[in-house]
Amino acid sequence: MAPYLLRRCRLLPVLLVAMYWCCASANAAFNLTPGAEYPLWPATPPGSEGLSLTEKATDSSTDAKDPQRTLTAIAVPTIRAFVPAQPNGTAAIITVGGGYTSLVIDKEGTDIAKWLNTLGITAFVVKNRLPGEGHRDATHVPLQDAQRALRLVRAHAREWHIDPAKIGVVGLSSGGHLASTLGTNYDKPVYAAQDASDAVSARPDFLVLAYGPHSGNARKQLINPAQKPLEPTEKQALYDEFPTDQHVNAQTPPSFLVTADNDDKVDARNSTRFYDALKAAGVNAELHIFQDGKHGFAIRNAKGYPVAIWTLLAEQWLRSNNIIL
Repeated sequence: MAPYLLRRCRLLPVLLVAMYWCCASANAAFNLTPGAEYPLWPATPPGSEGLSLTEKATDSSTDAKDPQRTLTAIAVPTIRAFVPAQPNGTAAIITVGGGYTSLVIDKEGTDIAKWLNTLGITAFVVKNRLPGEGHRDATHVPLQDAQRALRLVRAHAREWHIDPAKIGVVGLSSGGHLASTLGTNYDKPVYAAQDASDAVSARPDFLVLAYGPHSGNARKQLINPAQKPLEPTEKQALYDEFPTDQHVNAQTPPSFLVTADNDDKVDARNSTRFYDALKAAGVNAELHIFQDGKHGFAIRNAKGYPVAIWTLLAEQWLRSNNIIL
């Protein structure tokens, strides 16, 4: 490739971000486009200055119509919009799993968004940065992106026909940990304000948490005493800083939790500890533990098992708490 074409390709993501934010600034209101991706930050994300990453997608599916992608090397974090045919004003930020080393963007993102759309919920799948990819203040970059995502949606709630008091987070696996981190550390100052969107609250109005390592129990998965660490040390540092079951207080949002007793990657007691903390703080909560489901059941892997009803239970909980009607 000619040098000038290579430079232009490298500049394209930066130019697209700049164009989006110029349009957003020039027009106080802009429509929400189904399927569109919106960059979270008006310029380079905090702590990513000077970092060169080329996003990589690996698809394990043999069916082009049913992708199963994992993403790494996230340089430009975004939210992707999924708009239901009949929106009811409720919105959900979706934080996906991948062990903080990748993003399982379809199984724990797109699939969840499509389910939420059937309930009338406007969904936003977060493509957040990962702690082990060279960002400064590495343990905070996922929370930075999660706070910013919720603030961005709340700041644009009026033009996107969203009730600013009905914006929650749905998180699975490590995305469940990130969701509970946001639910318990929404006011933790982890980045300097970028624009007017950062003046609004990042507190979610509800949490839906599936098989998340809330107690930070991942250490046994990371360190092999006879070898070097198997995964980035920044990942364990993140879990060590945010054992979210210990951060619950009376302001933590109402929460629905689901997990499997035979999960061999995230002990089900992560969910029971978080639930116990919620109850001790007087927070509305509901917990379901299924005997069989293993780890990562989401929606597609739950088919044919009793755990598949978890989405119906979550819907019932959302309705009983007037989050959706």
